[in-house]
Amino acid sequence: MKKNALFFISLIVLSFCACNDSDDLPKGTNEYLIATPLTADLITFKEEAVDVTDPIDIVESGKIYAYKNYIFINDLYRGLHVLDNSNPEAPQPIKFIKLEGNNDISIKNDRLYADSYGDLVIMDISDINNIGNIKRLENAIYQEFWCTVGFDVSWPEADAFDYSDLDPNRDAIVGWEIRRERMTEAEFNQRFGFNFGFAEDAAVANTSSPSSDTGQGGSLARFRIVGDYLYAVEWSSINVFDISDLDAPEVLDEIYTDWGIETIFSQGDLLFLGGNRGMFIYDISEPATPKFVSDFQHGRACDPVVVDGNYAYVTLRGGNACGTVESGLYVVDISDLARPDLAVIYPMDEPYGLGIRDNKLFICDGASGLRVFDKSDAPNITALNHIEGITTYDVIPMQDQLLMIGDGVLYQYEYLENDIRLISQLSLN
Repeated sequence: MKKNALFFISLIVLSFCACNDSDDLPKGTNEYLIATPLTADLITFKEEAVDVTDPIDIVESGKIYAYKNYIFINDLYRGLHVLDNSNPEAPQPIKFIKLEGNNDISIKNDRLYADSYGDLVIMDISDINNIGNIKRLENAIYQEFWCTVGFDVSWPEADAFDYSDLDPNRDAIVGWEIRRERMTEAEFNQRFGFNFGFAEDAAVANTSSPSSDTGQGGSLARFRIVGDYLYAVEWSSINVFDISDLDAPEVLDEIYTDWGIETIFSQGDLLFLGGNRGMFIYDISEPATPKFVSDFQHGRACDPVVVDGNYAYVTLRGGNACGTVESGLYVVDISDLARPDLAVIYPMDEPYGLGIRDNKLFICDGASGLRVFDKSDAPNITALNHIEGITTYDVIPMQDQLLMIGDGVLYQYEYLENDIRLISQLSLN
């Protein structure tokens, strides 16, 4: 995105806050740092946020998604790296879909649905060499702040943020101008109150078998297609879309949930939402109007979930921004959907995504590598392998191979009777 030199100069962070010890300040007056947004036209900003180019290096790998012979790897807030995986032993990068503000996608019948700065973007990928934009539904889904802020814009140190000239329906924030102003504390409070200006950082696919015309994501996804409906979860709600007309999705209801929702998984007519306070179950037998069934509460932690039969498998990652509970795998008995019950906890180091194929359970344990378990005697699980020395983030157990992403590297494994074997490893850096 084009920015003039003023934008870059404006991002210089000043290393001090309000001060009142200067000899030349009138008594009772303080000096404050005020940040004013530098803006670009919102329509132009969003037009320039989308493009299709030749492959580029990845900056920060995010979630993965598989569709037909292609793998889509999210480059956090930047777009999607597209790989031809017709030969899993030698996957080939073929395109980069620049889509700023993106975290999640889902695909059905060659239509790619993606988030971008709170909008739902629909693309035609029937010809992967000629990807086309179909539609952009403005403000259809979540975004992390009340106005559009460029993904690469840093939040400066300031005592207050002055949005008085900002029109969120017209402007996108592309930088900041910092100025010093002198005023009394009473004047400051009257003008700015508790205006701190920061954006909430929302952490954020599924491993159940999708229909043949729908792609497959990992356990960390916030998008899920079930039949003719797309469900997109955000911090405190489920956004529902009717996609029976693939090129013209209809925005339906927004179902409010508990706060801190991060992931979504489906089994049959049920949605399982992972949040940083627990797992939440919704009935979608009437798909346009999900209805709350029950929840399983735990201490505050980051929480993806996958389900197989009568058990839900939930990884909790404690510490830092995720919470205070100890990290682990929680196996929850859901045979009585109205009363989910904790069956057993297995300690982990820093688990992220997880997935299931048949009786194998795969857990990405961050810097501690990939753990493989036999779950045939659920809720009891038995360790089969622990692949160390790699950083792992999320997995997709495909029919014939396991896909795993971590730290800008795509790994693919073939299934053995009681183990897995590496068949390819591709660095995207």
